[in-house]
Amino acid sequence: MLTGEPMTPGEERIANAFAKAPGRAALMPYLMGGFPDSATSRRIALAYADAGADLIELGMPFSDPIADGPVIQAAAGRALAAGTGVEDVLEIARAVAARVPVVLMTYANLVLARGMERFAADAAAAGASGLIVPDVPLEEAPALGAACTAAGIALIPLVAPTTTDERLERIGGLARGFLYTVSVTGTTGERAALSDAFGEIVARAKRATDAPVALGFGIATPEQASAAADAGADGVIIGSRLVREAADADDPVAAVEALVRSFAEALR
Repeated sequence: MLTGEPMTPGEERIANAFAKAPGRAALMPYLMGGFPDSATSRRIALAYADAGADLIELGMPFSDPIADGPVIQAAAGRALAAGTGVEDVLEIARAVAARVPVVLMTYANLVLARGMERFAADAAAAGASGLIVPDVPLEEAPALGAACTAAGIALIPLVAPTTTDERLERIGGLARGFLYTVSVTGTTGERAALSDAFGEIVARAKRATDAPVALGFGIATPEQASAAADAGADGVIIGSRLVREAADADDPVAAVEALVRSFAEALR
């Protein structure tokens, strides 16, 4: 974060979640709001909290999710087909935010359609602590960052393995809440082997920021989550693996709860 700036309430809550995580790294599972349906996704969010999530990343379905791989794209399409909108996802945030910090993940079109100030204020009113907007680059982020700060939440930036050192320093210096560090080049999705690259990616990110570093994209097994923590990640984000579990299981809530619990145990 910017030196000398006070933390917003959302940023402070995120910082506390990282600091007080009982494991070697904070666990942040992702879910797609409205998938497999709105009522079930609300129950999934609560199951994440029951199973040991320290924070939750809550996705808003969007028709062109350029950062997401096929599993999450399919979930977004199904949620949109069922009529899930921004208000529905905010209601899911409201249902779980009292238990764990919620970070909303969305795309710029949804934010701009509502207006940056209103979107940030509505997110804060629903209990969200932070906002991730992967298609807003560094050069266009200040206005959205100011709207988030005014609303009391954190705008969380992303960096990738391809981010240059100069750009990484700039993004890391502005990071609020945490620095979302992408572990692979490409979109979200499960990868068979990742751990060899974790150390360098995490080390570069941690040199660039005083904020916690959370590693995401591609982490699909408890062993990979453990390797991310061993590499020094302050947080581990699990996405496509959990969305796939919800899609395939006869009882999505019980299935993802058991899977999140296994990730939590691996980090402890």
